[in-house]
Amino acid sequence: MKKIVLALVAVTGMYACSQKKTEKVIDSASTAVTAADTDSLSYSYDSVKVYGKARVSSNKLVTDTAKAVVVYPVFQDQTVNKFLEDRVIGISGKQGLSKSYKELTTGFIKEYDTYIAANKGSEETWFQKLDMKVKANYPNYISVLLVFSDYKGGAHPNYLFTYFNYNPKTYQTITLDSIITADGMPKLRAIGENIFRRNENLAPNASLSEGYFFDQGVFTLPETFTLTKEGIKFLYNPYEIKAYAAGTTELLVPFSKINDIMKESSVLINFK
Repeated sequence: MKKIVLALVAVTGMYACSQKKTEKVIDSASTAVTAADTDSLSYSYDSVKVYGKARVSSNKLVTDTAKAVVVYPVFQDQTVNKFLEDRVIGISGKQGLSKSYKELTTGFIKEYDTYIAANKGSEETWFQKLDMKVKANYPNYISVLLVFSDYKGGAHPNYLFTYFNYNPKTYQTITLDSIITADGMPKLRAIGENIFRRNENLAPNASLSEGYFFDQGVFTLPETFTLTKEGIKFLYNPYEIKAYAAGTTELLVPFSKINDIMKESSVLINFK
């Protein structure tokens, strides 16, 4: 998956701000969620936070250190929780090194403490945050948005946005080809391109090579998507098709335009 970033100074400032703790601490806080009318699986939000032991300054008044945080939903179905945890660890690139959110955050802080010990005088303050929010919750469809951000030095933090789409009844990942027919994929891309051009104020024959990162100027849909009442909402991450400063780009393809290429999927019943 591509590394991505979000050009929002406010967000960067929020995550890169000074930390108040200097000891290595792990804490967990649970927050109950009131189910909406469409919610079908009970869940709450929990979190794991780990602070670095090393400070970046010998000045006792400066308490900056590293921080790693995971905010995640906890469902009653442990299979769903395991699915989400495995996907998050996979995206972090720590497969085989971490088996839980706690191990993931602790590993990040250990890496920071090791770096500071080997680079005396460095005033870099690392951070890592994985923020997960439930966007759809039906008996056979859960969609969770992960916003992954970290900073380990450099010009700016790195950001990644992705949706996890899952059927808790069949324990299967919901992929695009599970709801769109194989023959219908070209039509989906064509409709998506028309909508994209309209959103970007581009003429039908305008080049997609100038100002965009489409390979050889050929329009493609992103892998990241979620299902909504209005249609399939795609999300291009920063750096995926545009420069860093452009941030994310969303593209909504209404169901009304693709009814003839949609499979008879029980998941789609939720959105009709």
